[in-house]
Amino acid sequence: MEKHINWEKINGLLPVIVQDATRGTVLMLGYMNREALAKTQNEGRVTYYSRSKQRLWTKGETSGHYLAVCAMSLDCDNDTLLILAEPQGPTCHTGATSCFHAYDREPPPGWPWFAQLADELAARKNADPATSYTARLHARGLTKIAQKVGEEGVETALAAVAGDDDELSGEIADLLYHLTVLLHARGLDWPAVLARLHERHQGIGLHPEGANKP
Repeated sequence: MEKHINWEKINGLLPVIVQDATRGTVLMLGYMNREALAKTQNEGRVTYYSRSKQRLWTKGETSGHYLAVCAMSLDCDNDTLLILAEPQGPTCHTGATSCFHAYDREPPPGWPWFAQLADELAARKNADPATSYTARLHARGLTKIAQKVGEEGVETALAAVAGDDDELSGEIADLLYHLTVLLHARGLDWPAVLARLHERHQGIGLHPEGANKP
């Protein structure tokens, strides 16, 4: 990768965007020189070049909140790097999830928001059942949660057949909610499902019924 970078164009400092590999959240922006890039590739942790301190610094070297590299990609002009990483704790020095603090308030609808919602639902698992529907579902047990998933699945199918797009969207939202609760009840989460989906379809196209399909 290093040999493809247009170091002269960027005066020896490569802008590097880090994105949460699981949630899609943009975590931070920093800069790397050749040495920082090499250290990042060799150690698997994001290391930047500090323009203020004039030295290399590995994100998390003080806090322990490292950014474990999952994948790296140069842009089309070979002058900006995108890193997908697994954050091991908050990324921002303020303790926020992201240096772009809008993510810690109310991100727009999308995968980062859904991932945040899933985290909130997981936290409600042991909440007071008197104040939380999610906690009440967990208190009633796995069988009840599975029953609700089945009911919502049937209602989703009926809405699809009825041809009411607004109703269908609402039923799918209900189904996703109850599926999320079911995953948490079994000690699983959406990244586990996505990993299985990726494994199943890697290199064979996106057919939902398995690797033996064209």
